[in-house]
Amino acid sequence: MSKQAPKKPHNTLAAERRKARHYGMQALYQWLMADAALNAIEAEFRAEYDFAHVDLEYFQALLHGVPASVDELEAIFQPLLDRDIDDLDPIERTLLRMGTFELKERIDVPYKVVINEEVALAKKFGASESHKYINGVLDKAARELRKAETEA
Repeated sequence: MSKQAPKKPHNTLAAERRKARHYGMQALYQWLMADAALNAIEAEFRAEYDFAHVDLEYFQALLHGVPASVDELEAIFQPLLDRDIDDLDPIERTLLRMGTFELKERIDVPYKVVINEEVALAKKFGASESHKYINGVLDKAARELRKAETEA
């Protein structure tokens, strides 16, 4: 008989995923700016930060999943932009990649949660009005990627 890990309360999981997104955004920003190896970035983050209350699996999914599908992700949100993708601030670009990845790959997370989490990160790390831009683009992406959920 195999032992299953006890299921975490919803609010604990939400907090752990929030931290995973926080570190994921920073790690993906570092990858974008420094073009360092993902495994080296992950090792650095795990050594530098306390991951005791972080959803490590979610952090790893973001850190390795976004770069693996970056062209596909950008192809989804690029038509929704009002400017050239290369004109995006690196924080905005990272958050749009993460949000699009979550909308596409993590259907276990409600689309409103994905958008709210990315907007919160934009408020914390982005330019003064970037959270509005992130919200608008991801809302449009959600209508395409989560059509049934957004229309419900």
